[in-house]
Formats: sequence, C-alpha cells, structure tokens
Amino acid sequence: MTATQTQQPTFQKVTYDVADSVATITLNDPASLNALDSTMKGELLQALSHAEYDDTAKVIVLTGAGKGFSSGGDIREMLGSTETRQAVLKMAHGLTTGVGEISRKLRKISKPIIARINGAAAGAGMNIALACDFRVASDNAKFLQAFVNIGLVPDAGGIYQLTQLIGAAKTTELVMLGEQFDAKKAQDLGLVNAIAPADELDAAVKKLTDRLTSLPTLTLAAMKQTINQVAYSGLDTAIDAEVMYQMQMATTEDFKEGVSAFMQKRPAQFKGH
Repeated sequence: MTATQTQQPTFQKVTYDVADSVATITLNDPASLNALDSTMKGELLQALSHAEYDDTAKVIVLTGAGKGFSSGGDIREMLGSTETRQAVLKMAHGLTTGVGEISRKLRKISKPIIARINGAAAGAGMNIALACDFRVASDNAKFLQAFVNIGLVPDAGGIYQLTQLIGAAKTTELVMLGEQFDAKKAQDLGLVNAIAPADELDAAVKKLTDRLTSLPTLTLAAMKQTINQVAYSGLDTAIDAEVMYQMQMATTEDFKEGVSAFMQKRPAQFKGH
C-alpha cells in the first residue's frame, strides 16, 4: 500500500496536513514553545517518514504552532534524569541521538523542505531548521544556540551545519557565546533565505512552495542528493561525535547547575567540573 492510499497520520504533539502538493508538519505543543521531548521527536520522525513517501506531496513545510518554531530540548525531561549516572547517560544518549536522527532524516528526504520559522528557534530547534533546505522567518523570529548556557554541546548536527553554512569563525561566536540574535542577523549571516512580517509569513512561504511545486521533482531530488554529497558528507560522523560529547557533558556538575539555574531563572555559576 502506498502513502497515497493510507490515511494522513494523527499524532499527539505533531500535526500533518497536505494541500496543493505541500505537506505541512507542525510541531504542536505551543505551551512549551514546541520543546522537543521524547514524544514529539518520535512523532516528528514518523511524520517525516510519511511525507517522504507521500505521493500527494512534492514539498514539505516544517513549522511550529503558537508563538515559536521550537525551543529545543525539553529541560523538564533533562531535570528529571539527573539522579543517577546511569539515568543521566541514558538521557543524554536519547536526547542527542533523537534530534540527530531528525536532522539525518531531513537531509535524506529527496523532497525540498522549508522551515517556516514563526518565532523562537533555539538549541536543537534551530539546528533542525538548519537541516532543512530553505528557511523563511518572520521578522520577529529569534535564534539561539542555547547549549553552552546549560553546560552542553550543540546537537542535531548543529556545529557541522553551521560551519558549512557560515564558516568556523562565526560558528564559534554563536555556539561559545550562546547569545540570542534576530532574524535580520540570521539573514545577514546566510542562515535565513527570506524574512517577512509576521502577518505575511504564510504568503512568503506559499510563494516559495508554489515555485518549488512547479519545478521538476526528479531534478530537485538529484540536486539535493548532490548537495548532500558535496556539503553534508560528514554529517553522520559529526552527529556520532555529538552523542559522545553530550554524554560526557551530561555527567558534569556544570550541567546540573546549568539546568537548575535555567529552571530557577537565575544566572548559572559554572565551576568547570
């Protein structure tokens, strides 16, 4: 049975819709700014797999419900997994491999994928957007490589993708300083293809999807695979390294302090161990 013969999937924290040859996958937990907890990560992978083989969809749009694209990893899940070393290692492994698989899938799918960034894109949320082929952002979108602020390293292929897109120097600035920046800076850096006022974001995305759906799909697929070979051949190795480093960082006292400080809304006091 092909994807066109099956019903569109329904999920708890993700929605999937197709119209005009465009599959729209929406991260749907606005109360948490679409934090990537275990449920959402699993459902997003399922939705992407469905879209990959959905013959009614030529283009995929990934976006978030409410006021943000995604705030990244779920801090509540992290905080609940710090009691034993084994629990911490399990959490870090699952956290990093889960978002890494999403970035791998976004690159593997031969269809063009657009990130519709309608607000905050932080941490793994930002890096998943980077794995898409195009990024269209509202003028009030905010971006943040938040990892250093809680004592972790970027995941979802973040450092690898950033260095491919903007070079090592700017990547170092973004990931080591962990400072928020706006859509204009993201566009100036080359991380965003287009910016639109918030109330015109859908029109800007539709303009791009209309263009892409009018083009030869097999040609676009071949182009994407060639780009993958040229620019993303090291992504798998980078994600594997992220898992190793993230497990190391998650066992540090600085990680515990970073997560606690975040939840308590106070400055973290890192000690370097």
